[in-house]
Order: sequence, then C-alpha cells, then structure tokens
Amino acid sequence: MTRPTVLLSLPRACLRAGPCAVATLGLSAATACAAEGSQAGASDVIFLAQLITLMLVGRLLGEVMNRIGQPSVMGMLLGGIVLGPSVLGVVWPALQHAIFPSAPEQKAMLDGVAQFGILLLLLLTGMETDLKLVRTVGKAALSISVAGVAVPFICGFALGQLMPQSLLPHPDQRLLTSLFLGTALSISSIKIVAAVVREMGFTRRNLGQIIVASAICEDSIGWVIIAIIFGLAQAGTIDPMSVAKSVLGTAVFLIASFTFGRRIVYFLIRWTNDNFESDFPVITMILVIMGIMALTTHFIGVHTVLGAFVAGVLVGESPILSKHIDEQLRGLILAFFMPVFFGIAGLSADLTVLKDATLLLMTLGLIAIASFGKFAGAFIGGEFGGLTRREAFALACGMNARGSTEVIVATIGLSMGALTQDLFTMIVTMAVATTMAMPPMLRWALGRVPLSKAEKQRLEREEHEARGFVSNLERLLLAVDQSPNGKFAGRLAGLLAGTGGIAITVLPLSDGDKTGGKQEKTKEDRVEEAVKAAAEDTTLAQGGDDEPAPVDVTIRKHHAPTGEAVAKEAKKGYDLLVVGVENTRVKNGFHQDVSHIASALEGPLAIVAGSDDHLKHPQQSPLHILVPVTGNEVSRRAADVAIAIARASDRPITALYVATTGTSNGRKRRGFRARRREQAIMRDVVEMADRHDVTTRTAVHTDVAPHEAILAEVKQRGHDLIVMGVSRRPGDKLFFGDTAAAVLEKSPASIVFVAS
Repeated sequence: MTRPTVLLSLPRACLRAGPCAVATLGLSAATACAAEGSQAGASDVIFLAQLITLMLVGRLLGEVMNRIGQPSVMGMLLGGIVLGPSVLGVVWPALQHAIFPSAPEQKAMLDGVAQFGILLLLLLTGMETDLKLVRTVGKAALSISVAGVAVPFICGFALGQLMPQSLLPHPDQRLLTSLFLGTALSISSIKIVAAVVREMGFTRRNLGQIIVASAICEDSIGWVIIAIIFGLAQAGTIDPMSVAKSVLGTAVFLIASFTFGRRIVYFLIRWTNDNFESDFPVITMILVIMGIMALTTHFIGVHTVLGAFVAGVLVGESPILSKHIDEQLRGLILAFFMPVFFGIAGLSADLTVLKDATLLLMTLGLIAIASFGKFAGAFIGGEFGGLTRREAFALACGMNARGSTEVIVATIGLSMGALTQDLFTMIVTMAVATTMAMPPMLRWALGRVPLSKAEKQRLEREEHEARGFVSNLERLLLAVDQSPNGKFAGRLAGLLAGTGGIAITVLPLSDGDKTGGKQEKTKEDRVEEAVKAAAEDTTLAQGGDDEPAPVDVTIRKHHAPTGEAVAKEAKKGYDLLVVGVENTRVKNGFHQDVSHIASALEGPLAIVAGSDDHLKHPQQSPLHILVPVTGNEVSRRAADVAIAIARASDRPITALYVATTGTSNGRKRRGFRARRREQAIMRDVVEMADRHDVTTRTAVHTDVAPHEAILAEVKQRGHDLIVMGVSRRPGDKLFFGDTAAAVLEKSPASIVFVAS
C-alpha cells in the first residue's frame, strides 16, 4: 500500500502543470493500482485502473485532436493505440503489461464493456438518424447511397478474393471474409461527416443535407448487411437457405419495428416519463428498449447491433424525447463508453506488424482501394442524383471518412472470426488515415460550392425560425378546467400545437360539474376533444404538399391540489404552460387560482382570459387577433404566438405600436431615430408573418397610454383576441405590470398573456 501513499504526497504543482502532468499522474496511479491488484489477485482493481487510464488518455488526446480540427473520436482511438502494444508496449513493456495484462479473465471484463459500448454507440447513431431529412432529399440520397455502397463493396469483395491466405482467419471461409471486407470498405461515419458539415455551417445547405442523408442511408444499409453476414457466420456455411433465413429475419424485424414497434416504444417512453418520480427513469427505459431489441435480433439470427441501431431510430423519433433527456443519455455515452470503447479498439491494433514491408504495402493498398472505391461511388451517385461537378466532388470527399463506424465494424469482424488480428490492424489504420484526411478535404471542397438565390432565401427563413419561440416548442402542458374558458384555452393550445406537431399533456384541474355530479359531460364537451379538433383544423388550414405532423394529446389525471399537481407535472419537462380556468379575472388583477398555478412553473407561461363569444362558443367563434409590439424579446415572443394561431386558423393579424413624441420649440415632434425604430419593429413583425403566409396589418398610436391605445384599437377594428407579451414582476401575487393590469380589467376582448 506504499505506492498510493507516495502518489498522494505529490506536490500540488503537478496539478497545475497541464494535461501532460495530469496524464502522467493518472498513469502512475493506474500503474500502482494495477500492481497492487496483480499482487493481491484482485482483477477488479486492475479493471478500475484500466477504465481510468482509457478515459483519461482518450479524453486528453481527443481534446488535442479537436483543437487541431480533427474529430475527437480519433484522439480516443489513438489513445488506445498509444497505450497498447504499438507504442507503450515498445517503449515500456512492463508498464503496458501491468496495466493491461493478458489474463483471459481480465480481457473478458474489458470485452464486456466494449460489447455494451458498441450497442450504446449504435443507439446514439440511430438517435442521430433523421428519417425526415432522408425523405426531403430522397432521390439524390438514394442514388448516392446505392452507388456509394455498391462500388466500394465490389472493391472490398474483390480484394478479399485476392488476399493471401495468411491474412484470412479461415481459408475455407474466404467468401465470408470477402463479404465482410466489402461491407467495411463501403460504410461511412455519420458522426464525423455530420460534425464537419455542421462546423462548416452547411447543416441546412442543400448539399449539406444531401451529404448527411446519404451517410444515414449508407450506414443503415451497412448495418443491415453486417447483421445478415453475422447470421451467415453463425450458420457456418453460406448457402441459399442460410442467406434466405438471415434476409427474411432482418426484413421481418425491420417491418415489425417501424409499424407497431414504433407505437410501443413511444408508449413506453411516455409512460415512464409520466409515472416515475425517481431520477432519470426515461434513460433506464431507453436502455431497456435497446437491450430487448438487441436480444430480439440475436434470437432471430442476426447481430445485436441492428437491434440497437433501430432502437435508436425509434427513440430519436419519439415526441416525448425532450432535449434534456437526450443530453443526459448522450452525456453518459460520450463521457464514459466512447473513450473506453475506442481505447479498447486501439489496444487491439498492433501497428508493430507494419514493420513487415509486405503488410505495410498491403495496408497502403487497402487505404488506396478504400478511398478510390468510396470516392468513385459517391461521385457517380452524385452525378446521377443531379448534383453539379463541384457538389459531387465535395460529396465524395465527405463520404470517404470511415471513423468510428469503421472501428465498430472491424471490432465486430474480429469478435465473430471474420478478420485476423493483422487484417483488423490494417482496417483500423485505414480508418484513421481516411478520417484524418477528410476534414481538410471537405472544408476545401465545400468552400468552392456557390450559394444559389433560392437556397439563400430558404436559409434566411430557417435562421429566423431557429430563433423563434413557437418553432422550438416540443411539449405543452395545458392546465385547464371544464369551464368555457378552459375549452377556449384548449382550442388555442390545439391551434398552436398543430402548427408543428407539438405534444400536449392536458392536466384537468376540475370537472366543472355544477350539478353535483348528476349530469355527465358528453364526449364533445371535454377539453381534450377541443384540443384535438383544433389541431386537426390546423393541419387542414395549412394544406401544402407536406404531410402534417400529428399532435399527440395525453390526459393526465390526478388527485392532488391544483398548485401541487401543476408543480409535480411541470417537473417532467415542458416548454410552455397554458392556463385556462373559470376564475381568471378579479377587480384588482388575476384570481388567486391563476396565481397559484403560475407560481408552480418558472418557465414560459400563457394565461388565457376568454370573453363574450369565445366563452359562448369556445370552439367555433372567429378570431380577430391584435398583438401589441414594443420591439423587445417579450413582445416578439407574443407576436410569434399570435402568428402561429393566425396561421392555424387562416386569419390575419394586426400589429400595434405605441409611439411617443418629443417637444421642440413648443411643438410635439417624432424624431428621426424614433421613426426608424418604429419602422424596424413593424418590419420585423411583418417579415415574421410573411414567412408563414400570414397577412399583417400595422397600426401606430401616438402620444397615448399603451393600455388606452390597445383598448382603442380593439374598439375601432373589432378585435376579439389580444395576444400580449408580458414579464412577471416580483411579489406574492401574479402581476405583469400596470399596462397588462389595465387591459385585463377593461378589455372587452379575450386576452392571451404570454409571459417569459
């Protein structure tokens, strides 16, 4: 026990000496633990030292790669190579064997982590697979992916047929190795391709979408082929019956997954999120879903990676998967499993074998053939897909990165006996070389692709939408009772959700039964039906060629007091709380019921106060919308909500601005700057509405109190709905300022207060 004591007594200056000192200290600690574990025969101590070393070295080298413009995953892979027989085993063999002994039971522990890491990485890959993007650029992506897989697959298969027997694990199964080698050469890395495209700002460019969509298609095809090849390897022979069994099993699994399997996954994730109160229950359910689907593919005779990949696709499409849940799962995988897995892969690669001139030449030949096959296939596919020469060239440069995907494929091939250790090392070397060459090549090629006028307009529109409020909503919480105001709030929430397929959870606050329970509500009177009807009307009003996104509506029953129920539900992750209750207005502001509900959530809030026809006919009454604007973020958010409701109901809006004048020589005048500000504010609102094909009328009132201007505009133009952006003020009661209070008290129109 002396070595750990010595390490703990090292001066604190080592911790300030930078990454090298930290890495040295970590390696020393790991060595001490490994030595102690080997002396005591405690393999768990060595295992812990191995994990710490892989995480530390992988993270540090990943950071170095990231800072020089290379993918961080390459640093993690190089970390394993440095810690393995290629570098540390040559420089300091005793240290390398102390940390990574060759004992079978010790290797088995790391292999277990590696196998689970493969599944998690495929889960993450599936979650990043955007099927909507593939459908958007389907024709070009399909031709590129087919050619981009077929040409390098043929090259790899031919290489396997001509390869010397010394590189084959089983000379009598050359066909299996050839098929696997063809698959390894044909696959690209979604993660690295998407990272470089995103770094270059090409994520929403036409070419960027085609590149990412093509990589998605290629990866999907590749994992299906690998699953089939694995089934053939398990069968031991390649005959028509084995091929038919693997292909049929894969087809049945995919069909089942994307039909009723999708609904089951959605249900399980939602049920877990809504019923569990412990920490991170959705993460657990996602991992369970991944494990069950991986086991399913195993039992039907194909590789577990297909089940994990498809599970990731279904989980990524789930409407309940909020950003914070996605970030939690992604953090677990990226922080632990990714550096450990790629470090283990690097440990398995022994680059010292490349001292053999023959193997070195064959590795260089493998890199050349892999690059030529992928480049030629992608370029040909781009030509057939209607791309220009420059676009096809940039596409070909991007698709040549094998990266993490290639390492996963090679690891699977090594574990299933389709690759020898030398062939595995050659493939890993090829993955490192092609991946590190891709970023500078793609950056150079993308910089030469011009931007068309139509594409520029689309990018500007999408940039504005990305900064919008409604476009970034994922889940709404609707806290309402069965009063007419509750039904009207449900209608507005449905219109808002229908514009983007936003999921809504309805939290009934009371049954609204004023007859002591003797009279049951009909189905049409229920608030949730108002929500669904409004959402359906929205999709019909929008029209267009795109298939409208369905709105998922869930009813959450409870038995707790109102404030407690809202607070408890709000913790499950919502982007906006919409409140509609019978008791909304009192003489001095909001009713205490509204104040209690609003205090349960610190995030964005929309309070609905219906009036007149909207209470008599909450589901059919017309909407004549007025939105006061001031130019700040709060009023812009309200304008965004008003435009979304107007778009959904196919109605125009009126934007109202209240201007003030200064005094010069006893006369009131509006200065030049004031007029320019007024014009800029109005132009911004009009442009927001134009992007959604909503007609906008502007109105300016001068030298009048804001609430008086709003009430005057309502009276003159007959507006019946005011959408007003407000900010919460500190205090025990819910208060949005004097203007909002005056409008609430005196307005004959319905009001929606959008609070930040």
